[in-house]
This record gives sequence, C-alpha cells and structure tokens, in this order.
Amino acid sequence: MSPAPTTKSAPTTRQASRQTPRQPPGRHRRTLALAALPLALLLSACGGASRADGAGGGIGGHTDGKGALTLNVGDQKGGSEAMLRAAGELADLPYRIKWSTFTSGPPLLEAINAGAVDVGAVGNTPPVFAGAAHSKIKVIAGTHSRADGEAILVKKGSPLTSPAQLKGKSIAVAQGSSAHLQLVSSLKRAGLSPGDVTLNYLQPADALAAFTRGKVDAWAVWDPYTSQALAQADARVLTTGQGLVNGLGFQVAAPAALDDKAKAAALKDYTTRLRRAQDWVFKHPSAWAGAWAKATGLPEKVALDAVRRTRATAVPVAVDKGAVASEQQIVDTFAQLKLIPRAFDFGELVDPRFNGGLPPSDTAPRSYGKAQ
Repeated sequence: MSPAPTTKSAPTTRQASRQTPRQPPGRHRRTLALAALPLALLLSACGGASRADGAGGGIGGHTDGKGALTLNVGDQKGGSEAMLRAAGELADLPYRIKWSTFTSGPPLLEAINAGAVDVGAVGNTPPVFAGAAHSKIKVIAGTHSRADGEAILVKKGSPLTSPAQLKGKSIAVAQGSSAHLQLVSSLKRAGLSPGDVTLNYLQPADALAAFTRGKVDAWAVWDPYTSQALAQADARVLTTGQGLVNGLGFQVAAPAALDDKAKAAALKDYTTRLRRAQDWVFKHPSAWAGAWAKATGLPEKVALDAVRRTRATAVPVAVDKGAVASEQQIVDTFAQLKLIPRAFDFGELVDPRFNGGLPPSDTAPRSYGKAQ
C-alpha cells in the first residue's frame, strides 16, 4: 500500500459554506434536496470514521417489548429499529428494547465503550477506529452485502472512462470512510497511488456541493448517496467497490452485556430477529423501501434503488477467520495511511459465540440481478 499522500486540508462545514461560490440557479433545488438527506443515514451506510459537525451523543427513543430485562440498543436513522418494525419482529419481545439514535457509527461505539449502550449496528470501518483507540467493544454478528453502492462517481459528461484516467485529477472523499478505502483500492488496481491524485477530504454535504459545481473531477461515495446522485446530480458510475470492498457490517456489543447471562440471552434473540428481518427485507424490497423512505425522508424511488443495489442484499454471516482477516487488511491499510494511531489484531475484538449455524463470511450476498 502506498504511503499517505499530501492532501488538501478539509475545511470545516462552516468554512466550506463560506468558501464555496454561489451555485448556478438551475442546479440549486437539486443540490438542496441532496444536501438535506439525513446525515445520520449517510454515515450509517458508510460507517464513516469521523462524526459530523461535532455531533455524536445518542438521542433517547421509545421502548419496545415487555419484561424486567432492558436491552439498550444504539441505532442510526433508518437502521435496525426501522427494519425490525417493518418486518414485524418487535411484536412479541419478551424483554424491553430501549432505543437510542446516533448520528454515526463512531459515537455509537463510544457509547458502547462507556457502557451506555449494550449493542448497535455499524459498518466495516468504525470498529477499526474504535479498536485502535483501545475501546471496550466486541463484534458479535456480521452481514455481507453487495458493494455496488460503493462507487466512484463522475459527471455524465466527463471524459473519464476508467480509474486509470484519474491520474492528476481531484477526488472528493470522506477521510477514513469505507469510500476512502474503496478509492485507495481502486487506484491501486489501476496502477496508481493516492499520491497520483489530489484528494479533497470532504464530508458528504460538502463533497456533494463540490461535485455538483464541478469543483472536483470525481466523488468516492456510498449508498444511498450513490443512488441519489445518479438520480438527481447528473452522475454516472466510473467504478464500484464490488470485488474491492469487503461489504461487511457488524453488530457490536459491550463486553459487560455479554458477561451478563440474561443480557447475553437477549442479545442472541435480538441478533436472530435481525437475521429474520433481513430475510424479510430481501423478499419485500418495495415494502422496505417505502418504510425506509418514511423513516429517513429519502424519495421512495431513490430508496428502492439503494435497497435493490445494496441495502437489501445483506446475508447474515459468521464473524469468522475470513472476516477477521478481511478487517485486518483495513486495520493495516489505515495504520499505514496514519488514519489510526496504531495497528492491532482485529481478532481481539471478536466474540464468536453467536456464529453457530451461520454461513462463512465470504458467502455471496443476495442479488436482484443487474444493479439498477
């Protein structure tokens, strides 16, 4: 892996808003619609490394179920709660689930580390950053999804037709995100290094503005931003993460919850319900897209595109040696790029007790055929 390049500093959101010139009137409404997409949803899809605008704390939600035991579950907008509710998996809970909503994976893992949350869903990157920071977390369950939504986008009128042509070009990407890893991997496969391009480290809203106004040549991003940009921002796909990004997502729990027999039993039941809900989602993509759109504010067509491309393709898998090895590659890559303070053994974060009966982590994701 190539050493970290010299990059442009990423301005704060406030600075970016002052520095960006006025947008052409014809594109103003389109950009506002995209920028209004809930950031919590975007970060949950990405599993981004950095919180947005300093936000992070969980927002208390309602409680489902009945019984003396309460499982404190961290969630993100349009995440596990929305999926379980749409699939009818919250109707007969023999314990209580108290929901808290977080802006992204990293602050959710901070809450788990602090003991405020028992379990929560994140992407493939937040556990890497949490582990590097010595956080007290355990990865207990996994899914494997398609990575068609992890994409490098260019404008429809761009002369670029292959990643090799990115040499000397400017690319927007969220630093430390799964999209960043996908970009580095795409460049490497094309015979390029990060030093061969100009990286603009921008969070999604600022990256969207830069891409829409032609301030960057390409944008490395994830679903549902990919689906919305294709529908509304005159974008096309240059390349995707399929075959480059591992497509893994995780349920992460607090060690203290796993050490409590009653909570450990509830965690086993909870992860089983999530697996059934994921099966329901794949079989009912339109119903799930409607529920997801309602929960997040996404246009329903964009939600359905993202559901069919990536969000419903997840298959529950074991957090096995293959998953650990794949995540270890991310650890080593980000450590080499100095995006995390140290390399570590990802296997130390894994509790495999709920792996029984699940297929291996490299099991092919579900698919609806050619991505739309």
